[in-house]
Amino acid sequence: MRYQPNPHFMRLFEMFTSAPDSIGQNLQRRLGEAHADAPLLLATGTDLVLFPGGGRPPTSVDFRKGTKGFFEITAVSHLGLAIPYLARLRELGDFGCKTAARELIEQCRVVQDFNSVSYWRDEVAVTAWRGREEKITDLVDYTCATTADYLGRAIENPKLLNFEHMRANLLEGDGPDAVPVPFNDMMAATFALSALDSVHRSLKWLHEQSIDWARLMVIVTGGAGRPSAGLTWQSNNLCPLLYEASGHQLDPARLIIAPTAPAIGPEQLADREVCARAEAQYRTFWYGCLSSVEMSRLMWPDYPAFQKRIDQAPVVDADTEVVEAMPRVRSVHDKRAIVTRLRYVMEDPGAQIATAGVQFVLDQLSANGNRPELVELPGFTHTTYPAGARR
Repeated sequence: MRYQPNPHFMRLFEMFTSAPDSIGQNLQRRLGEAHADAPLLLATGTDLVLFPGGGRPPTSVDFRKGTKGFFEITAVSHLGLAIPYLARLRELGDFGCKTAARELIEQCRVVQDFNSVSYWRDEVAVTAWRGREEKITDLVDYTCATTADYLGRAIENPKLLNFEHMRANLLEGDGPDAVPVPFNDMMAATFALSALDSVHRSLKWLHEQSIDWARLMVIVTGGAGRPSAGLTWQSNNLCPLLYEASGHQLDPARLIIAPTAPAIGPEQLADREVCARAEAQYRTFWYGCLSSVEMSRLMWPDYPAFQKRIDQAPVVDADTEVVEAMPRVRSVHDKRAIVTRLRYVMEDPGAQIATAGVQFVLDQLSANGNRPELVELPGFTHTTYPAGARR
C-alpha cells in the first residue's frame, strides 16, 4: 500500500504552503496586488510581451521565427551540418542517405535558381542586413553550389565522406582539396546574420518602451530549441540581451526562467479579458517564485546573500582543450572561439543553438547605439564568397 501522511500533519502542511487559502498563497497574492503597477516582461521562445502595469494594455514584438529571413538564412546555415550528418548516417548503415543526398542536391539547385539580390533586398528586406544583400546572395549561392558539388562527388567517391577528409577540406579549409571558403566560416556568418537581425530589432523595441528597468519583473518561458536548453542565465539568449538593453539596470534576481509558466500567444492579447487574466496569472506566478526572496532578506539580513552570477565566459586560446561555459569571442578574427561556440551549443544539451552567434553581435550593437551597419560579422565581414550569377 502506498504511504499516506497523517491527515492532521497534512492539514498543518497545507495551512502554510499548498492550500488555496494558505499563508504562503495569501502572501503571494498580497505582494502581487501591492506591485500591480510594476512592469512585467514575458519573454517566450519567439515573442517579447510587456505588461506595463496599472491596467494598461500590453505591447509585443516577434523577434524570432515570425520574422523575415529567419528560415531562409537558417536553411542555408544547416547545409554545414547536412553533409557530416549524411556521412554519419552512411557509417551507421542507413542506405537511404544516398537518396537523401540526391534530394538535397536538387533542392540546393532550386534555391540557387531562386536566390537573387532583389529577393534579399526587396522581399526579405531585413533592416539590419541593408547594404549586405549582394554578399548574402553570394554566400547563399556559394553554399548551395558547394554542397551540391561535394555531395555529387561523394556519391561517386565515398572517401569524401570520411570525417578526417571533411574536417580538412570542407569545414576547416586547410586541406589539399579545400573548398574556397570553409564551411566553418559560412556557419559562423549565418549564425551572426540571424543574430544581427533578432538582436537589433529586440533592442530597438525594448528601447522604445520606456521601461522602468529597476522595477521590472521578468519571466522567461517557452521553448527555444531543445527542451533541455536555455534554463540558466548563461545558456539563454534573452538574459544577456535584456541586461544589455537595460544598461545593466535590470536586477538579475528579478528575472526567472520558468519553462512551466503558462503560455500566451500574441493573437490572444487582442481579447482584453483574456489579456487581463493572463497578466494576473503571470504576476501571481512571478511572486509565487520570488516571494521567498523578499522574506529571506527580512529574516536573515546578517547572513551571506545569494547573488546570481551572470558572466562566466572563458577565453579560448591555442592550448584550451575543454570549456565549462560558452567562451567569449574577442574579435571578428577569433576563429578558435567562434568555432568552439559552434561545438559548445551542439555538445551541451542545456545550450540554445542560436546562442553561438549572439554574444559578439550583442556586444557590438550595445557599444555603437544599436547601429547594425557598424557591426563586424565573423565569417562574413572580412570573408569573400565567390560571386555567383547574381540576379
